[in-house]
Amino acid sequence: MATHRMHPETAVLTRGFDPRLSVGAARPPVYRTSTYVFSSPEAAERAFAVALGKIQPSEFEAGDLIYARLTHPNAEILEDQLVPLEPHAQAAAVFNTGMAAISTVLFGLLEPGATMVYTLPLYGGTYHLIQQVIVPLGIHARPVAAGDTQGLERAIAESQNLRLVFVETPANPTLLMTDIASAARAIKKRPERALLAIDNTLLGPTFQHPLIHGADLVIYSATKFLGGFSDLLAGAVLAADEEIVVRLRRLRAILGNILQADECWILDSRLSTVALRMNRQSKNAERIATRLSAHPALSRVIYPSLFSDPEQCRIRDQQTDFPGSLMTLEFKGGKAAAFQFLRGLTIARNAVSLGGVESLACHPLTTTHSELDAGELALAGINESMVRVSVGTEHWRDLLDDFEQALERRT
Repeated sequence: MATHRMHPETAVLTRGFDPRLSVGAARPPVYRTSTYVFSSPEAAERAFAVALGKIQPSEFEAGDLIYARLTHPNAEILEDQLVPLEPHAQAAAVFNTGMAAISTVLFGLLEPGATMVYTLPLYGGTYHLIQQVIVPLGIHARPVAAGDTQGLERAIAESQNLRLVFVETPANPTLLMTDIASAARAIKKRPERALLAIDNTLLGPTFQHPLIHGADLVIYSATKFLGGFSDLLAGAVLAADEEIVVRLRRLRAILGNILQADECWILDSRLSTVALRMNRQSKNAERIATRLSAHPALSRVIYPSLFSDPEQCRIRDQQTDFPGSLMTLEFKGGKAAAFQFLRGLTIARNAVSLGGVESLACHPLTTTHSELDAGELALAGINESMVRVSVGTEHWRDLLDDFEQALERRT
């Protein structure tokens, strides 16, 4: 089928699955098996040669399945159906967590003596991986404040043996946006090749498409908006160059961090509703953020549609379609006021994670970003007054009432 001509909403339901190969099932079944039977010894020999990269498969060769740690039908179907969600993507690889996806990218693209540039703040797990695992391997990691366009361009230009630029945009939890196109242009000016990877978890795949702006890789904690119900762990990487994904899949086979069949099946069933859920969540969040922005208990509501900095407004308008469902509240009363607000919530839950249909709120400084030291927190712009809110699909007025009553408890 000419799925490249279809809209993503259609392709995600039709691409990569042939009912004739599944006893006529209208939707993909779960293939729960660890190993696969070969049609002949010659077929087994060829399957391993292809898997190990000794030979290249022919253009339309599907390739025999070998062992579920390498790949399996549900992973292949899910990967095919993820691709149309990200314009310019040619291939995808799925992992058993978002951190597994990030780890495989860093291990696969960096070597001792290489340099990576990354924006700060990052998700706490990513930051911990860089500091506790990547740097001790002899890899230089250079932080740049999120949203600092000139600083990022300078770091890209000056870094020796640069192999990877890793950007989380919007940044978690400050929601600062980094100019993807500017980073891509800066990389292209260098004599040696480096790759630009974007953690697109907070606004993708519905409201931001990094590959359009020159990124090489898009990374997702699929646990969040792609999964949408806080009931599975998953990660995904998509790329404009299929060869990059092939490299990551080969490393995935060694690390053994492929997403298993049941989770692939569940996640695949969620893809057709990602845009529906994210649009509802974004509309809810924008209405709530606007109304809370003048509340006397708050010193600031950080939300993309409320940006006032000209540079942040420029980046927002250039590379995003809608503001999304994440907001950060800053309390005048500091940590004590933030904690009292969290204690007062009755609909939204005090929990980490984001992107689910239920609303969640947490205190980043003492939870998701508690590993950063004082200097890193200052560079990241994270303080004790902040509460990050992930707005769900509940009725927005009920959520607003909940937030307002929790605020009133402490004023």
